[in-house]
Amino acid sequence: MTLRQAAKRALLGYCPCCGKGKLFRSYLKQVDQCSACGERFGAIRADDAAPWLTIILVGHIFLPLAFLIDLGFLPTWAAALGMAAAFSALSLAILPKAKALFIAILWHTRAPGYAA
Repeated sequence: MTLRQAAKRALLGYCPCCGKGKLFRSYLKQVDQCSACGERFGAIRADDAAPWLTIILVGHIFLPLAFLIDLGFLPTWAAALGMAAAFSALSLAILPKAKALFIAILWHTRAPGYAA
């Protein structure tokens, strides 16, 4: 099993080990163990890594778009509200993927965040 394969499975929301069981039981809460293969994920702590990666990615995606898109035809409050909504939606979409990626990395490398 390669890190690339484990990361791909996790990014799709599945167990990085077998690719069959679900990785999350809710939005950001990982399962304690895979329902298909029994691999344990409850002790893996991604902690602040996922929000950090989300901020980096959203900043690199959102800021260039914010400078390129001309919202001069809208009132200032509407433009600010629209940008805030887009920024929030993008962050909420990326955050679980970032956590899944770090869980896969910690699981594959048996790093210190993997306390089995």
